[in-house]
Amino acid sequence: MSRSRQPPLVTGISPNEGIPWTKVTIRGENLGTGPTDLIGLTICGHNCLLTAEWMSASKIVCRVGQAKNDKGDIIVTTKSGGRGTSTVSFKLLKPEKIGILDQSAVWVDEMNYYDMRTDRNKGIPPLSLRPANPLGIEIENKFSQKDLEMLFHGMSADFTSENFSAAWYLIENHSNTSFEQLKMAVTNLKRQANKKSEGSLAYVKGGLSTFFEAQDALSAIHQKLEADGTEKVEGSMTQKLENVLNRASNTADTLFQEVLGRKDKADSTRNALNVLQRFKFLFNLPLNIERNIQKGDYDVVINDYEKAKSLFGKTEVQVFKKYYAEVETRIEALRELLLDKLLETPSTLHDQKRYIRYLSDLHASGDPAWQCIGAQHKWILQLMHSCKEGYVKDLKGNPGLHSPMLDLDNDTRPSVLGHLSQTASLKRGSSFQSGRDDTWRYKTPHRVAFVEKLTKLVLSQLPNFWKLWISYVNGSLFSETAEKSGQIERSKNVRQRQNDFKKMIQEVMHSLVKLTRGALLPLSIRDGEAKQYGGWEVKCELSGQWLAHAIQTVRLTHESLTALEIPNDLLQTIQDLILDLRVRCVMATLQHTAEEIKRLAEKEDWIVDNEGLTSLSLKGVLECKPGEASVFQQPKTQEEVCQLSINIMQVFIYCLEQLSTKPDADIDTTHLSVDVSSPDLFGSIHEDFSLTSEQRLLIVLSNCCYLERHTFLNIAEHFEKHNFQGIEKITQVSMASLKELDQRLFENYIELKADPIVGSLEPGIYAGYFDWKDCLPPTGVRNYLKEALVNIIAVHAEVFTISKELVPRVLSKVIEAVSEELSRLMQCVSSFSKNGALQARLEICALRDTVAVYLTPESKSSFKQALEALPQLSSGADKKLLEELLNKFKSSMHLQLTCFQAASSTMMKT
Repeated sequence: MSRSRQPPLVTGISPNEGIPWTKVTIRGENLGTGPTDLIGLTICGHNCLLTAEWMSASKIVCRVGQAKNDKGDIIVTTKSGGRGTSTVSFKLLKPEKIGILDQSAVWVDEMNYYDMRTDRNKGIPPLSLRPANPLGIEIENKFSQKDLEMLFHGMSADFTSENFSAAWYLIENHSNTSFEQLKMAVTNLKRQANKKSEGSLAYVKGGLSTFFEAQDALSAIHQKLEADGTEKVEGSMTQKLENVLNRASNTADTLFQEVLGRKDKADSTRNALNVLQRFKFLFNLPLNIERNIQKGDYDVVINDYEKAKSLFGKTEVQVFKKYYAEVETRIEALRELLLDKLLETPSTLHDQKRYIRYLSDLHASGDPAWQCIGAQHKWILQLMHSCKEGYVKDLKGNPGLHSPMLDLDNDTRPSVLGHLSQTASLKRGSSFQSGRDDTWRYKTPHRVAFVEKLTKLVLSQLPNFWKLWISYVNGSLFSETAEKSGQIERSKNVRQRQNDFKKMIQEVMHSLVKLTRGALLPLSIRDGEAKQYGGWEVKCELSGQWLAHAIQTVRLTHESLTALEIPNDLLQTIQDLILDLRVRCVMATLQHTAEEIKRLAEKEDWIVDNEGLTSLSLKGVLECKPGEASVFQQPKTQEEVCQLSINIMQVFIYCLEQLSTKPDADIDTTHLSVDVSSPDLFGSIHEDFSLTSEQRLLIVLSNCCYLERHTFLNIAEHFEKHNFQGIEKITQVSMASLKELDQRLFENYIELKADPIVGSLEPGIYAGYFDWKDCLPPTGVRNYLKEALVNIIAVHAEVFTISKELVPRVLSKVIEAVSEELSRLMQCVSSFSKNGALQARLEICALRDTVAVYLTPESKSSFKQALEALPQLSSGADKKLLEELLNKFKSSMHLQLTCFQAASSTMMKT
């Protein structure tokens, strides 16, 4: 065959891939001169000439047939050009398997149709008509079912099951599949989902070309018949064809009637089973709700209810409505159960929040959170009053203090009374000692124990109560779903509830304060409230010590409540209570101190307490904590404190006076040291030593000095620190009384000590008929003067033992009396011989030089007058002799005179 044209060249094909029987358009060059010139057309090795339609030399339309190769060239052969070539290729896709009952827009070869009944995987329900390979990629089974069932307990590889596990399905069927193939599988799933969503419309779109071809074929047949005129001669051929087709359809219906009937019945059964399988969640829900409620799995119940409500809440299907109504009945019973649990007391904050969230998620009617707040409020008030009743009964001797409702001992808050019980044993020197049995110190008064228990109870309940309200306000009590749906309604409720909750807190604070006042300050409550808040029927008032510890307890309570960020206006009643307790504590302490001081004279054992510390401390009571007012802010309180303080000082001064004049036989050896005494009050004297009246005078004088120099100043400083205005009056009155007592006692002591020394001078001077006119030359200081000095030294030792500070004052007065008497005696001498004058001058100078450190202007004047009464030394020998004799005296009595030298160094320091 001669070739007059170039070989055909295929340069394009559209589409370039597809399944068998896909219609394609081939474009290129030299594709033939006409339909008769086209003698061959192969795509992927399959001859497609029968379906080829030559359009032009550059375009051919045909259908792709069944080919063995997945991808190949498009080869066109013409008479004029011979076998051609191709620059493009076509990819043949595997056709989707079509079931016997599936719709199809093209004719399916009945020899190769897909029957799902013969291609069913194991483990798939027989009525589940689903594709065996939903991912559209090759399946590899390498794992045993038993291993997978153990690994995924309770799950299934059937993707129509509610317990479908994607991991199980992938491990079972695609354990070795590459990632790229899995990406293709995702594409296939999306394509299948799109087809299902499009439904019949997708079917029509997919077979649109087929419909057009059928329409074209029918139109061509109709035109051919009209052109031939056959229809007019032999009747309508189309009518005959319609009759044939109807008969064929009836015959087919007759043949397949039984099959189609069984199919319809199977479809109905399958649909019923599918409904049961698909909606078994609703059908099993009532029983599941009961089981989960018994287990306490309320979250599971709520989630199932929300799911059922969203799916079947508005259903019109009678079966679904019946089962959903049963679910609502169970849920209503659950609401009642949760509400009962919510209102139970006692309960933890965690449980309360949990039940409130459950009720909110279940859309319970009313406001369960507010109901819980109200129930908790009533419970706290009931606890407080029950606590009071329990302690009152115990005080009267009836059991019942430790009721289960009051068992809050597991609270870990530090106990003030626990500390008090450990320190209640008062040490020696405490002004709180009395003649009663010491066991009273270890027994906490019922009223104080009640206040401790009451505050512990409030602090164990009120924080959770306050936090519950805060959670109610900010909406954290409710789940996110319930919060969104009820946010507007709750915001209205919160505004309405704020005043109601404020009243609840005020009522709790009011009860706390009233119950505390009834126990500690019974006179501060009205008669009408005495039965409700009082009823203690006690005969004695609490001491200042117990009141101080009660104040500490209430203060700790106030600090704990403040830490909860409760507004200060709600806690103002507690501040007022603390102020009243502080005032009462100060008054009780001062009154008790005055009573104890009155009995000091009977109980003093005169034993020195060198520490000089006081156990009476109002420091903590007088100090103002943040937000507290001063104890002395009320003028009436200041006046009462002023009078009590003056009374205490005067009683103590009177007690000192009594002690100074008390006979030895009246001294009681019961120990009680004085709180405001001198640290040198009772020097290191043995307890069995019997004190003289002079020593008691010195001890009292030492107290007077200490009071004047230290105690009164300290008291004034503390009062001024706490803004007390009447301190000047207290100080003036007390100082005046103290100075009067001090002067009187000092004069008595000087009289007792100076008179014997002064009285011994004159007899000593003239002992042995000594005469100033006729005497031997002096050889030293005579014994009378040495005896006088020894007596002065004895006074020094006695005073120094009691109080070093009194030594200069006492010795100065004693020396004044001695110098005055010596001056008088010298002035009474009518005349002196030379030796007498020298002797007198020697003795006067020896005494003056020895006690020089204690000389006062008066004593110096007396010594001067005595020396002026003596004749002057006329010769240097006499002066030298005087100096030698003085040095001899000082040397011989150096040991005795050492006390005056030590005193000199001490006075120089001061």
